[in-house]
Amino acid sequence: MKYLVVIEKGERNYSAYSPDVSGCVSTGKTVEETLENMKDALEFHLEGLLELGENPPMPKGLSFYLSQNGEISNDEILAHVNLELPTLALA
Repeated sequence: MKYLVVIEKGERNYSAYSPDVSGCVSTGKTVEETLENMKDALEFHLEGLLELGENPPMPKGLSFYLSQNGEISNDEILAHVNLELPTLALA
C-alpha cells in the first residue's frame, strides 16, 4: 500500500503526517530521517490497528488531496511510502 506523507519544515527540524492515517505523526532532523521515521510510525500504527481487528485506512492518493482546496500547501514536501501489510489486512 502506498501512503502519502506530508513533510513540513519547522524552526529546528521537520515533522510529517499522513492525511490518510489520522493521529500518526513523526519528526526528524532531515527530510530523509523524517521520512524514514514516518514510515516506521505508519507501520507501527497500522499493525496496531490490525491487532485490534480493525482494517487500515485505504490510501486516497496524491490527486485526491490536491483536488481538496487548502489540504496541502506549496511549502510542504510530499512523498509516498510503500508499506507491506499482512494480507489479512485486506480481507
